[in-house]
Amino acid sequence: MHKQIDNTITRNSFQRALVNFCVLFFDRYMPDPFVIALLLTFMTAVLAMVLAPHSTPADILNAWYGGAFKIVAFAFQMMLILVTGHAVASAVPVRRVLSRLVSWVSTPRQATITMFMLVGPATWLNWGLGLVVGAFVAKEIARQIKVDYGWLVACGYTAWWLCNSGLSSSIALSQATHGNPMNIVEQLTGQMVPLRATLFSTFTLVPTILTVIASAIIFPHFCPAPSQSVYLETHSASAVEGGEEIPHRWSPRKALERSFVLSIAIALFALAALLLHWQEHGFGFDIDSLILSFLILGLMLQKRPIAYVQAVRDAIAQTGPILLQFPFYGGIMGIMTATGLAGVISVFFVHIASAQTLPFWSFISSLIITFLVPSAGGHWAVQGPFVVPAALSLHASIPHVIMGVAIAENVANMLQPFWAVPIVAIAGIGIQRVMAFTSITFIISLVICSISVLLLG
Repeated sequence: MHKQIDNTITRNSFQRALVNFCVLFFDRYMPDPFVIALLLTFMTAVLAMVLAPHSTPADILNAWYGGAFKIVAFAFQMMLILVTGHAVASAVPVRRVLSRLVSWVSTPRQATITMFMLVGPATWLNWGLGLVVGAFVAKEIARQIKVDYGWLVACGYTAWWLCNSGLSSSIALSQATHGNPMNIVEQLTGQMVPLRATLFSTFTLVPTILTVIASAIIFPHFCPAPSQSVYLETHSASAVEGGEEIPHRWSPRKALERSFVLSIAIALFALAALLLHWQEHGFGFDIDSLILSFLILGLMLQKRPIAYVQAVRDAIAQTGPILLQFPFYGGIMGIMTATGLAGVISVFFVHIASAQTLPFWSFISSLIITFLVPSAGGHWAVQGPFVVPAALSLHASIPHVIMGVAIAENVANMLQPFWAVPIVAIAGIGIQRVMAFTSITFIISLVICSISVLLLG
């Protein structure tokens, strides 16, 4: 009996010590994500100068300049996903539903279960939706119970882990879509890779399910003690909730700004355009259709145009800092591609691979490249042209190689702060405390996925 108690105390002491170390380490050494983007820019330039075939200063600078502005359209799409998703999640009816869904939560374990049950399926359907849901569920649970807010937001981000293993995986979708510019398999073989061979394969499902289960079991044990916790600062309800403003004297301007009829009319107009698009091109959510769906839903939930404007204004104030990072990551992607640095990294691992181990080495090289190019689509654009020809020449499984790259994105996202910025911005907390906990998820998923990819490859 005493031995069991001693083991429990020792285990709890180790967990507390690990949490304290991670929190102190990230608080002391991790700079703002924008600063990380600046440092990675210089690091990539130096690596290109040393390793890449096209490594003159002019090559590097031209590559950076070209890449920085190629990402502008994508950056605007990402911001629209976040602000329109924020407008949906901040609507009073959605807040009420979320409040009911988390009303049973009273312990960290129940908080973890609830977070994974809500954020996991949302992420599997669409990664943008999962980010927004994670932030708002964390807020609602934090209003329900006293638990460390950084840990809670990290729990939501951990539940988002499977973003590249779900239906909105840009890597898997691009290889299954005829004529997609990133469909490298079709360009080289004339064939497409169906989702049943990538997303729904044992190779993908096993590490994904194991990581989600292991994270859900382990994560509650790293919740800080009350004396070491940081809590959400709650404020009293505003006089303006869901667009219900204090009445003012009538005027044509105010009537239009508060017209529910106008919101419904434009929502129906946009819905008709979306339905027509699906009729002509087939049903499915890509980035554009997701943005339009959020826009339609947000207008209807916020009811009044001026309330929707206010919700978007609040979202931009919270998510704006991420916008600064896109040009720099675009420039990094430009350097990686134009100088040949990405090819050097990928080819190194390809040369030491066999048909059985190529998925594993693609996974490892993807881990490295993800820290420099955290966008899955951009990542595939720089790594895909090397790993797919290698799979063909070695007669390795192309679907496994594809998903080896995608799964590594999931793992690296837990330590690369690029995609954590939106969720912490919406949640309203410093990223350092959140990344201290997701670093634990990084270790868990790295071990599980490395072994799974190696054995199943």
